[in-house]
Amino acid sequence: MRVVFVHGACVTDGAWWWHRSAELLARRGVASVAPALPSCGETGAAPAAEGPGLAADVAAVRAALRAGDEPTVVVAHSYGGIVTAEAAAGVDSVRHLLFVSSYLPEVGQSLASFGSKEPAPFLEVDAEKGRFTVRGDALAETFLQDCDRRLQQEALDKTAWQSLAVLAQPVRAAAWQHLPSTYLVCAADRGTPAQRQREFARRAGSVVEIDAGHHPFISRPDFVGDLVMEL
Repeated sequence: MRVVFVHGACVTDGAWWWHRSAELLARRGVASVAPALPSCGETGAAPAAEGPGLAADVAAVRAALRAGDEPTVVVAHSYGGIVTAEAAAGVDSVRHLLFVSSYLPEVGQSLASFGSKEPAPFLEVDAEKGRFTVRGDALAETFLQDCDRRLQQEALDKTAWQSLAVLAQPVRAAAWQHLPSTYLVCAADRGTPAQRQREFARRAGSVVEIDAGHHPFISRPDFVGDLVMEL
């Protein structure tokens, strides 16, 4: 068994965001990988209005999924659910999808389908350069309020600009319609309110809830590790 972790929007170094849960899983003999997402500038191209966009992120995750044939659990966080919906479709090794405070888009839906017309107050948009990011002064209190200051500071250094192209580009497949799926509702999430998560979770096969913020794999790695092992 292995785990492929797909990180959310406006961050870089998925392995860091996942590392606390990954270490616990590794002790149980479960390997994991966190592919780089081009739209966040992780593969060298600067994020801009023209891309890299969703298709590039899907290709990167799909390549990671196809790099091995052992049974795989995909853990998709936030925007990562958009990417995973298409990337995991038709990959035989994928046995379960775990969505964490995430989206389960239908074919034709995009990240913008789940948002309002105005940017969220915790986002900064640079329309001239065609990119967006999370505001540094909002990161800790919005997404990491249940983590200690050291982790909050490290996380601040892992934020990134992301291409605006990902907002409107629709997915071409919905893997959650054909694969077993679980949704982890983060009840203390200040970025994606729990009630909205519960609405998204209706599309999943099963639902689990935890009293944690937006990143439970950092704040509650033991819980997430145990959940992955159960899946």
